[in-house]
Amino acid sequence: MQPLTVYYDGQCPLCQAEILFLRSRNRANLLDFVDLQDESFKAAGHGVSCEAALAVIHGRLADGEILTGVRVFAEAYRRAGLNVAARVLSIACLQPLLGVVYGKFAKYRHGLSRTLGPPLLAAAKRFCAVPGPAL
Repeated sequence: MQPLTVYYDGQCPLCQAEILFLRSRNRANLLDFVDLQDESFKAAGHGVSCEAALAVIHGRLADGEILTGVRVFAEAYRRAGLNVAARVLSIACLQPLLGVVYGKFAKYRHGLSRTLGPPLLAAAKRFCAVPGPAL
């Protein structure tokens, strides 16, 4: 299984909580995380625009294939050993519904993050802490 780079919004508490959780499950080192808000992102030339990745989650497989939306979560969860969640997010007949749900979430994530983000991030920091860069 090839590694996956996940691009995330480091200023979004919900996003930070998800990345912290995934980092804690990254035992096989198949996940890498890039903060879109970090200056090094802009200088690195990832082949992903910051604007696009802030609107919809993006990931990049080691072979260069770019993934977006729900597929990023399915592939990240698969690499994190969360196989049931990965399978559910990969069911073909659910893709239209999952796409709509994720699209609504992405559109309103900043408002949701202001409300739900801080307690979820605090819980993630408490229960999923792993060595690595601070979020």
